[in-house]
Amino acid sequence: MCGITAFRGPSAATHAQVALARLEYRGYDSAGIAARRPDGTAMHVRTLDGVAALADAVEPDTDATTAAIGHTRWATHGGVSERNAHPLEDCGGRLYVVHNGIVENAGALRERLRSAGHRLATDVDTEVIVHLLEEAVSVGMDLGAALADAATHLVGSWAVVALDTRTGALAGTAHGSPLILADGGDGVYLASDVGAVAPFVSAFRVLEDDDVVDIDAGGAHWHRSGGSERPRGLWPVPDIALLASSGQHNDHMGNEIDEQPVVARRVLDALAPSVRDGVLWDRLGLPSLDGIDRVAVLGCGTSLHAGRALAGVFARVGHMPTRALTASEAAHEVWEPRTLVVAMSQSGETADVLRALDGLPSGHGTVLALTNNAASSLARRSDAVIDCLAGPEIGVAATKTFVAQVLTGACVALSGLSGSGRADAAALDADLTALAATPDALSGALHAWRDRAAELAGDLVTASGFLFLGRGAGLVYAAEGALKLKELSYRWAEHHAAGELKHGPLALVDAGTPVFVVDDGDPRLDVDIAEVQARGGRVIRVGERALRVGGLPLHLPRTGPSWGPLETVVPLQLFARELALRLQRNVDKPRNLAKSVTVA
Repeated sequence: MCGITAFRGPSAATHAQVALARLEYRGYDSAGIAARRPDGTAMHVRTLDGVAALADAVEPDTDATTAAIGHTRWATHGGVSERNAHPLEDCGGRLYVVHNGIVENAGALRERLRSAGHRLATDVDTEVIVHLLEEAVSVGMDLGAALADAATHLVGSWAVVALDTRTGALAGTAHGSPLILADGGDGVYLASDVGAVAPFVSAFRVLEDDDVVDIDAGGAHWHRSGGSERPRGLWPVPDIALLASSGQHNDHMGNEIDEQPVVARRVLDALAPSVRDGVLWDRLGLPSLDGIDRVAVLGCGTSLHAGRALAGVFARVGHMPTRALTASEAAHEVWEPRTLVVAMSQSGETADVLRALDGLPSGHGTVLALTNNAASSLARRSDAVIDCLAGPEIGVAATKTFVAQVLTGACVALSGLSGSGRADAAALDADLTALAATPDALSGALHAWRDRAAELAGDLVTASGFLFLGRGAGLVYAAEGALKLKELSYRWAEHHAAGELKHGPLALVDAGTPVFVVDDGDPRLDVDIAEVQARGGRVIRVGERALRVGGLPLHLPRTGPSWGPLETVVPLQLFARELALRLQRNVDKPRNLAKSVTVA
């Protein structure tokens, strides 16, 4: 989850700090920079006040620094303290290390290192790496070879960058965590993802597991333990990596919510023309659905919710057996042959999704990656990849990426079903019409609910818990609404199938209990709502598809798309943000959370 940057070249600390600011979404617990001054001494700054606080601390030295590493932390091992902040140093103050991942055998290594006389000053697993590095350097290894040697002692996952302040060399290696290398013209970058360096480079290379790169005055050199290695192929920096949201709000999340109609239009402009004729599916190189018996969707959190909406497309339009699986529990699944596995991850680096793919048996079927990072680990490990085209999302709680994932997945599924002839013709036509209308539907929801969400948040600011209900295709949006509220407000929120109220959840309803109901047109919701109101609950109906004639509800035909009422997520996002702001929460940086979950 942590963010790593490094730069070798003029004004190194400045370059590292600017790149690090673009990675802060990966962790807010602490930030730090270590850099080499021309005289070989170290500048070492750490803070609990965020990346911006580093600017004043490093300013006097930045122009003179020639190599630097930086880190923004999401705590796993060891509490949140300046002492545990990265970069971490060796006993002599020569070597510095930043790390993303988990060293599973850190306890045993700490004991051995202490017995050998090393002074371990922190509670974090990363510290063992810098002392292993120190031992290897002490016997004459250069930094790259020393890092490769240190990695042979580790169990777990890691992306590590090391700095030798005596020589100014940098070295990086990766195993189960992302790390990229890019040439910025006046120097060389290492970073956790391309977003950190997108404004400064045109292409990048991705370290594969156990690659080692060392960077000195002669440039970057690739090798593995035991020999040299050819540099990995270049990936172009996608234009979309530069499209960060901007707008009227002071927080990223507010602007990203507002951007959703634009994101929807971008996705549909790129994909929708190739849906009906099956060209989109063929372009991805996927086998015909005639050779696929079932679909399984893998994801976590918001991506899992988007995956459940996607599963509905295959089931309702193609009548295919589908299931959506929580990636962290996929190890318990019995996989069947001729399965299409759709792996969903905004970052493409979600550790639980990658581990789930590790557990797939040989010959299970085909893996399609649906991600916002086409150069990610997930993309490289899949048979096909589709970019959801959301652009950078800085707010930790996903908004626009959810909309992009649902629409991208719907386009791919409809293309495959249409091209194979498995689509129900009437359902296909209805879905294609709904796709075209989606940007306007999202815009309409923004307009209709912006003020109302603010008013509701004011009314409900003292509520301690919330229920979210839905049926059928609307249930996934109730789940996403509850998740957003939990993430942002730190209030208890649960989602349930509305028909399950009588089987336990109704006990939670008391006078004034807020109950959000996602209405997809199912007339049975009126009964569920009546049960809530009879117990004094306050019902907030979202996406109502009923007219009133003479005071009585007249329900419209259920003509919604197979992925459900996507526009209903907008008022739920707006409400969660407004409530969080009134509770003085930081909506961009929810406590205990990080944007990219790269540890399992």
